[in-house]
Amino acid sequence: MADKDAVLKVFKNSDKPLRPGEIAKELGIESKEISKYIKELREEGKVYSPKQCFYALK
Repeated sequence: MADKDAVLKVFKNSDKPLRPGEIAKELGIESKEISKYIKELREEGKVYSPKQCFYALK
């Protein structure tokens, strides 16, 4: 099962901003779960949104 650490690892291995659906596909879970993790990571200041619907590490 994926968690916030798994989502962070996907971000670290990417050289471009990602959509929640791309992360979900890579981890094999639903994108709504990814969106929940991204929301938590944004609140913690670890990721940001450079453009609408895309996210990247700070």
